[in-house]
Amino acid sequence: MRLRSVALFFRDRLIFVLSTFAIIGVGACLMLLENARYPGMMDKSTIFYFVAAAAFIGVLGLLIDYIRNREYHKQLRNAVEGSDELQAAAIVQSAVTAEQQMVIRLLDRQNSAYLNKLGAYRRQQELHNHFVLQWVHHMKTPLSVIDILLQESLKQMPSSEEEQKELILSLHEEADRMTRGLEMLLYTARLDKFEMDIHLKKVPLHNVIREVLIAHKRLCIRHAVIPQIDGEAWPETDEKWITVVLNQVVSNAIKYSKHKQGMKSLVFHLEQNTETGCKISITDEGSGIATHDLPRIFDPFFTGENGQSAGESTGMGLYLAKQVCGRLGHILSVTSELGMGTTFTITFQPGSIHILGGKTGKSM
Repeated sequence: MRLRSVALFFRDRLIFVLSTFAIIGVGACLMLLENARYPGMMDKSTIFYFVAAAAFIGVLGLLIDYIRNREYHKQLRNAVEGSDELQAAAIVQSAVTAEQQMVIRLLDRQNSAYLNKLGAYRRQQELHNHFVLQWVHHMKTPLSVIDILLQESLKQMPSSEEEQKELILSLHEEADRMTRGLEMLLYTARLDKFEMDIHLKKVPLHNVIREVLIAHKRLCIRHAVIPQIDGEAWPETDEKWITVVLNQVVSNAIKYSKHKQGMKSLVFHLEQNTETGCKISITDEGSGIATHDLPRIFDPFFTGENGQSAGESTGMGLYLAKQVCGRLGHILSVTSELGMGTTFTITFQPGSIHILGGKTGKSM
């Protein structure tokens, strides 16, 4: 690296070097011509000493100039290598020439202008996020009231009025969809401050799964989806955020299973491996995912063939689930067979998981 810097330094001063040696050459030629005109007037050794002294002074001047500028070039090289950092321009401080000082002043002003614009953008973004969070909270309140009123209507309605019951159940389902959409927006907005909204502890994951299934109980019954939990686990994770992931996976399993006729199973299988850690596999019997869509299902706003045919997908649910798992240190993966079903697997890293052999085959 240092040899490269020296080479670049001398290359930038190539015109100066060539001009210096051209002047020395012209001087030596004039001396030789003068000596030829007036023989014996000047000794050839004198010409040699002149050339050697002039070349020495030129090289010495270049060496001194290199030593003066060495620190500046070093700082400039470090700034270029660290250009991804916001304060990289502040590294360059050892200016020697007036031109270098002007460059430093330009970098300082550009850096200040950039930081001011970035600060203004961040304040605007925080204001926008604050508005979104407030809006979501305001929207969730009337949805909760609608849900309570629908439940009361179902209790008071005679059993013979099947069409009205179906209408109210549809309203329930739409209210649930709106609630899940608002919650997805809320948690997506919170991703930027994820580290401030996390609390890791040993979590009884089988109980968390039961709570998630209770929240989806009405949809499971309506669309003939039979959930089952095999095993018990206490991974080290954040209960709120892992609930977000499970809600998304269960919601997708129901959404892409409801168009199939007959009873469909939804199996949660928990297993332990001392080398790879805890694994939770969630297998549904839905429509499955096309092979060419699998590599992109965790991309933001990607809906794929299933999402386009269902007309309910935003393309953000699995993206949010993948982001949450990544930030928690978990691995979310998927396998699927089109027309047969899909399996989502959440892998918890070894050392943070403790699974006890529990009851198996429990149905909800």
